[in-house]
Amino acid sequence: MRKIADLRMGHPRVCRRVVVAALVRGTVALLITGCASVGGATTPAPGTERSVALPPGTIRYYVYVANINSNSVSAYAIDTSTGALTPVNGSPFTTGTGPRGIAADPKGKFVYVANYGSNDVSAYTINTGSGALAEANGSPFAAETGPWHVAVDPAGKLIYVTNYGSNNLSAYAITASDGTLTAAKGSPFAAGSSPAGVAADPLGKYVYVANNGSRDVSTYAIGPSTGARAAVRGSAVAAGVYPVGVSVDPTGKFVYVTNNGSATVSAFTISASSGALSEVRGSPFSAGSSPWDLAVDPTGKFVYVANATSATVSAYTISPSTGALKEVRGSPVLAGSSPRGIAIDPTGSYVYVANYGSNNISAYAINATSGALTEVRGSPFPAGARPGALAIAAVTGP
Repeated sequence: MRKIADLRMGHPRVCRRVVVAALVRGTVALLITGCASVGGATTPAPGTERSVALPPGTIRYYVYVANINSNSVSAYAIDTSTGALTPVNGSPFTTGTGPRGIAADPKGKFVYVANYGSNDVSAYTINTGSGALAEANGSPFAAETGPWHVAVDPAGKLIYVTNYGSNNLSAYAITASDGTLTAAKGSPFAAGSSPAGVAADPLGKYVYVANNGSRDVSTYAIGPSTGARAAVRGSAVAAGVYPVGVSVDPTGKFVYVTNNGSATVSAFTISASSGALSEVRGSPFSAGSSPWDLAVDPTGKFVYVANATSATVSAYTISPSTGALKEVRGSPVLAGSSPRGIAIDPTGSYVYVANYGSNNISAYAINATSGALTEVRGSPFPAGARPGALAIAAVTGP
């Protein structure tokens, strides 16, 4: 097991974190119902699932990884007691050319992939019994030039795709019954130069885009019918050199952005009235070399950053009052070669990292008190060629 810090780890927090995440995302009934069964006897063992419906209230967690060079998505079931990954039957699943971004809807029904090479978006339905993917009718859906990253709004009604080559942001409405996409009115919307990362705030009011070329962050208001409107007043705000990843904390108070060229993370507070961003005092904060993507845990206590060139993962605590970051003791921890994508499971127990250079997935257990990481036994887990982004879906039986 590769690690820099070896810290003791327990998991009594799993149910508590599920409830916290549910409260933030407005899905209290869904997650509380399944809380008692997480990791319990009613949950089938990873790797033994088949294409059958799960018992009512059972929640399964699946990791989906976009493999850029093999034009596929690898799918894994998470063992909630250990964090280990088991490949889903039928994985990997075919995508378009050069899949770079991936996201799952908050209801655990659909997965969306931005295909950079074929200029389109693939849509999939998730089999509730196995986690397997089936391409939706009409998929793939046309995008602009160089779709890079994808995000789903917290209500599961809209997806947003950054188009790196055409300098804009596409918005699509999701058909609830089958996951198919329809371009939102007014889409695409102008962005900065070479937009990369995108994230929707958990309150469903704003969307944030990291513009790699213009070195700034754009803010958009989410319209009730159009999906997005023009950038809000005060947008865009300056970031560091070559911003790539963007993430919003679960309270909707702070935005964090990785600056790939300056080895830092920028932190911003969100105006509750307008969504406009103001830089946090002390920002930017030091990261490893070439930070690529980042994720905030479901409790809003920790931030994790994948550092591509230094092959590490940095961990930080968040000041709840200011949004400032403080590096966790023992951080960074070692990852595989050129880690890029990063995601945290909805219970806040595990961090998963896509290692672009070594074609595998690193898994870590989160210490609930300190935020420190310990590599999961059996990690890293094999992936396809050049895995670049991850998404995690919480799938509930009917």
